Amino acid sequence: QLTLVDSGCGSVQAGGSLRLSCVVSGDSVSNYYLGWFRQAPGKEREGVAALDKDGTTKYVDSVKGRFAISQDNDKNTLYLQMNSLEPEDTAMYYCAADWDSLAVVVGVPIPQGNVPYWGQGTQVTVSS
Repeated sequence: QLTLVDSGCGSVQAGGSLRLSCVVSGDSVSNYYLGWFRQAPGKEREGVAALDKDGTTKYVDSVKGRFAISQDNDKNTLYLQMNSLEPEDTAMYYCAADWDSLAVVVGVPIPQGNVPYWGQGTQVTVSS
């Protein structure tokens, strides 16, 4: 059974940076398509960034140039580096893994049941 544990929660001022981590256990992270999602209060969960097995990345327009998704196969860990944070980035962030590319759901709302593996979520709060 694949298990994802995400961390890196924090409260920062606008313009600050945070790095989220997602440690994967139960299988090699390189066997999956990976992504980060977020859900703000009162809104649906949406894809923020996706990382395909060939290294291709995709980002929702609102974070392009500010966020970077990456993985470390030796540490079996997925990362999301977030720079120039804005109050609109405030949300619960979730890492996810799937057998198919998550790029198709970047920028669109997605029911939790459509993706097989999720982290438990980590809160990011950005103040103005």
